Amino acid sequence: MKRILALALLLSAFVALLAGPSRAQSSPPPATKAAIVAGGCFWCIQPAFDKAKGVIKTVVGYSGGTESNPTYELVTSEKTRYREAIEITYDPAKISYDQLLDIYWRQIDPTQADGQFSDIGPSYRAAIFYGNNDEKKVAEASKDKLAHSGKFGKPIVTEILPAMKFYPAEAYHQKYYQQNPEHFEAFEKGSGRVSFQKQIWRNGQ
Repeated sequence: MKRILALALLLSAFVALLAGPSRAQSSPPPATKAAIVAGGCFWCIQPAFDKAKGVIKTVVGYSGGTESNPTYELVTSEKTRYREAIEITYDPAKISYDQLLDIYWRQIDPTQADGQFSDIGPSYRAAIFYGNNDEKKVAEASKDKLAHSGKFGKPIVTEILPAMKFYPAEAYHQKYYQQNPEHFEAFEKGSGRVSFQKQIWRNGQ
């Protein structure tokens, strides 16, 4: 009996020894990062990021203000510093912060300071919210590159601001282009955003 018990203990130790390195060598889950930008109506900037390879998820919401748990009604009252924004969770091994900003610039009018297209007011102003100094430098370089691209005859006025707490918007705002495709399409075209994009980014360039 003692010999059987000793053999069983030795076998258990051997199995544990084999299993240990296997667990240690297993790859950890991929690291993700989050980026926050404001570009006017958050319904309209979500689709492009959802389509981007390397983007894991997007959530529309509010950022830039100080009141806790802001609502759509509060934000659009224009009595706070909140802006409609989007939080983009992405895999930096598949898409870079700089590439996300390239997508962002194509969704907005970076020369408009009072809102975006037909949406006028502080809550619709465009901004890049950087989370650290590296993101700030990338955002500044991206903005400078756009300013020297020759695509715009006016100054680039999109703000680059330190990130503040992001609050998800109400459920009916999430993926609005999927929940209400007909209304979304009519609104997007009616706002002037689509025609502007076609005029500035002809042939995707």
